[in-house]
This record gives sequence, C-alpha cells and structure tokens, in this order.
Amino acid sequence: MSLNELIEHCKVNDTIAQGELYKLFSSKLFSVCLKYSRNHAEAEDNLQDAFLTIFKKIEQYKHKGAFEGWLKRITINIVLQRYRKEKVFDIINENTIEDVELDIDENTICIDYLLKIIQELPDRYRLVFNLYVLDGYSHKEIANMLNINIGTSKSNLSRARQILKNTIETHKTTELSKSL
Repeated sequence: MSLNELIEHCKVNDTIAQGELYKLFSSKLFSVCLKYSRNHAEAEDNLQDAFLTIFKKIEQYKHKGAFEGWLKRITINIVLQRYRKEKVFDIINENTIEDVELDIDENTICIDYLLKIIQELPDRYRLVFNLYVLDGYSHKEIANMLNINIGTSKSNLSRARQILKNTIETHKTTELSKSL
C-alpha cells in the first residue's frame, strides 16, 4: 500500500492502516519527542499523544507538502503544549541578552554526550535551543509557538548556549586531567 493510500485509509479510521502508519513513522517522531522531552518516559507519553492527535486530525491533511513534515509539526506542537501549560518561561528584557558563541570540536565531544547535555538543559532553554538550532525556526516563530516574546526566545537561547559552553569546558578539563 502506498503512503497516500495509507493516509486515506487512516482518514476512515482503519485501525490496520493506523498501525502501519505508526510503524512507519514512530521511530522518527520518537526522536523528535526525545529531543524536546525531559526524559525517555516523557518522550513516550508525548509520542502517544502526538499519534492520537495525528489520527484525530489526519482528515485535515490535503496531500500538499511533505506528510512527514506535517507529522513533525503536530508532534512538536503536542510537546510544546505541555510546557505552555506549565509556564516554564520567564519574560526577559531584550536589552539584557548576551550573544554566546558555542564552539564544538567534534573530535573531543561525542554526539551522544552533546545530546545528553542538551536534554539536561532546563525546559525553557532546551525547547528554544532545539527549535532554533536543531530545527531552524526563527525567534519570531518560536515566540509564536511558545507564547513568549522574541526577547525571551533570544535570551533563553543565549542562556542555553552559555550552560552548554560551561558544561563542555568542564567536561574537556575533566577529560584532560584524567589523561595526565
């Protein structure tokens, strides 16, 4: 069955087609959930919520644009809804924002460690960092998605970069002292 046929079957609540769609996209969407969630269990919950919403709203998909992109947007929105309810964002004066450069040497920092420390960031910093750096959203788009102002988005990104920079520098120093 083609993807378009699978989508059409899901639109009429065909549970077999829904299962196939889940199998086809769950691992990719779980990666999205994991990136934005605090931990593995929360990511699993977010994935389930995302698929419930996907199946509820699939009739709205009109085969315009990439289906995977549509799924990803829904998944990100589901995860972000949880954080909007928790009010994890503080309003920041835009004049206090300091731009921090994050220089990562791929030879000394492994990707698993980098992903681990990103996931350990406080919610507000992790969400903005992932949306801006990993998914390419603008500060204006992030502000709209998270119901914050642009200055808060910029500030949270700057703070995330500062925390990551400090963590990486500490890690490098620790690793260097171990090798001596």
